Amino acid sequence: MPEGDSVFRTAARLHRALAGQVLTTAELRVPAHATADLTGRAVLDVTPRGKHLLTRLDGGLTLHTHLRMDGRWQVFRPGERWNGGPAWQIRAVLGNPQQIAVGYRLPVVQLLRTADEAMAVGHLGPDLLGPDWDQAEALRRLAADPGRPVAEALLDQRNLAGIGNVYANELCFLGGVTPWSAVGELPGQERVLALARRLLRLGCERPGHITTGESRPDRRHWVYGRAGRPCLRCGTVIRTADHGEPAHRRVAYWCPHCQRGPSPTG
Repeated sequence: MPEGDSVFRTAARLHRALAGQVLTTAELRVPAHATADLTGRAVLDVTPRGKHLLTRLDGGLTLHTHLRMDGRWQVFRPGERWNGGPAWQIRAVLGNPQQIAVGYRLPVVQLLRTADEAMAVGHLGPDLLGPDWDQAEALRRLAADPGRPVAEALLDQRNLAGIGNVYANELCFLGGVTPWSAVGELPGQERVLALARRLLRLGCERPGHITTGESRPDRRHWVYGRAGRPCLRCGTVIRTADHGEPAHRRVAYWCPHCQRGPSPTG
């Protein structure tokens, strides 16, 4: 599942291509909205909310999409070959005379009234990249279940919106705890959330979810994706295991020396 910074960059790209323009092409290739006609409507803005995308149209309509694991929006010039996948994977097409946005493999394509956007995103916690970020509220939500594993709590979008598995693992490392440590035992929670926001904001400006400050592909992350390789800080071999509830399994990475707390390997 993409991180919040990736969704933010996607929203910015769609906003540049569509906002302020009238749709001359509009197709929603999902059964629920296959007959919806959006042509002739102006796109007001494309706004990210956590990992959700809200494309607002005049007339009080919003197209809500979510990328989840495999979804992707790509923007093309008229006449340019669409290359995001086979045609049967296309779920949405929005275009004007200058740009065409094509949504591939979108698991969520929902057309709703703008006044009803809370039905789609109202459950989300404070958005780390939103203008109304509320750290105190995010801390309150995390504290409501102090025994929950840190990685699970950070990934739960109802606590705070925008963190995916890359940043959850990296924040555990930077916080000095294993992903299975209780969130109530995470020291300096305010500092960790401030760091999370800083990393995501930097990620809006550059791809790769870089947490080390290094842009080389093999040194972008402290632990994520580094199973069996030496820790960049101490040289200990990075370990990996699954974490989370069965329906929401993720892969955890951690350094047994730099991170204290429980782990499946002891």
